[in-house]
Amino acid sequence: MPAGDSPAGNFFGGFMEKLITIEGVNKGYETHQVLSDLDLDIYKGECFTLLGPSGCGKTVLMRLIAGHEVPDKGKIIIGDTTVVNTETGEYIPPERRALGVVFQDYAVWPHMTVYENIAYPLKMEKRPKEEIDKLVMDMVEVVGMHGLEKRLPSELSGGQQQRVALARALVADPAVMLLDEPLSNLDANLREEMRFEIKDLQRKFGITVLYVTHDQEVALAISDRIAIMDANGQIRQMGTPYEIFEKPADLFVFKFMGVANFINVREENGQYFIGNGQQLVPSDKPDGQAAKWVLGFRPSDVSVSRTGDGLKGKVVKATYLGSTMDYTIAIDGEHFRTEIETHEALVSDLMFKAGEDCVINFKALHWFDAAQLEEVKDL
Repeated sequence: MPAGDSPAGNFFGGFMEKLITIEGVNKGYETHQVLSDLDLDIYKGECFTLLGPSGCGKTVLMRLIAGHEVPDKGKIIIGDTTVVNTETGEYIPPERRALGVVFQDYAVWPHMTVYENIAYPLKMEKRPKEEIDKLVMDMVEVVGMHGLEKRLPSELSGGQQQRVALARALVADPAVMLLDEPLSNLDANLREEMRFEIKDLQRKFGITVLYVTHDQEVALAISDRIAIMDANGQIRQMGTPYEIFEKPADLFVFKFMGVANFINVREENGQYFIGNGQQLVPSDKPDGQAAKWVLGFRPSDVSVSRTGDGLKGKVVKATYLGSTMDYTIAIDGEHFRTEIETHEALVSDLMFKAGEDCVINFKALHWFDAAQLEEVKDL
């Protein structure tokens, strides 16, 4: 079981029934192996996110689940149905897998109106006209497109087109919604708005969602569980957003999940010191063995003051960013960044200038093997 995972039902609201099972899946292209012996379970009713850097294989895995590609080896089960099994030759095509799919580029039909786009999967199922009309208009209301059902995609904003794509994927009541980077083409404000709409729709319909993204904020905001994939297509950690962010399994996960600081630690006679100085690390000793250790922490894990107990440091750079003050701090040859809300800095006498002394305390520190730094240098 990957680090950070727990038995189903203990960590994300009691989901217990497996809906998608992936067993020993391999997929490669010529000399490039994308996925190797991948095992994964996704539970009914959860929003499960595959999160990782570009090219790590998350979209490939989604395409295998959707049936648009076939694994070189392995088995995929959706519900009680084996949709692909390379040993037996079983394969069920995409249109018979009862899945809703939304892609990065929306893929709405440009020559069809909003109504016609949403109705398309129902027409393919040869549903009665009256049923189609009711289901489509109900979905138009759900996604906030009332009055726009006769418009063409060219007459809609990017956010509205995305709502049409979501409505089309939901209207046929699929077993699973597959969302492949559906917000990446939207501006920042729309991305924030739409990620909450997606979560609301998932809760409203009680549907299972498999979401693929490289956007950490989206993953943290909408997911019940997250699987972090590395550039080799391996799952490095799986767990709730809290577990992934606050209890990273390794340095890769920690660095990938947001702005990270690292400071070198020196060991002498069983004690650990910051950088090249004589200030002890304010943390319990690390578990395990490493030739050299580093401490990892977020800018938000740093508490800065002018006096009191803590590590003695110096502000080497102070940058006003409007709502926040960005500080670069030096402690015994080690440098890191932190931020303070400008209002708090003003009322608490924390408007430091470069060259001023400060006192540092940490809300959280993570021990990592320094040898892992090379792997994450480009993240």
